[in-house]
Amino acid sequence: MELFSHNLSALFEQLGLSSSPTDIKSFVSNHRLISGETITEAPFWHPSQRRFINEALEEDADWAEAIDLLDTLLRKPA
Repeated sequence: MELFSHNLSALFEQLGLSSSPTDIKSFVSNHRLISGETITEAPFWHPSQRRFINEALEEDADWAEAIDLLDTLLRKPA
């Protein structure tokens, strides 16, 4: 079995978003999760992005660690 480790940049590419460090920082600065909101409930996702994130988390897929990191970043104060 092959194990994969996906980083934040790869996650952004998978989501169809620009993945440069500057663009990731800009995305995180412009998007926030409110208290009690899950990452899949955030209003800024397209349906396909939301579906990917939800399925990856439900299956504890290789992407889950990168998604958890993004979740944490989206909760930090601006």
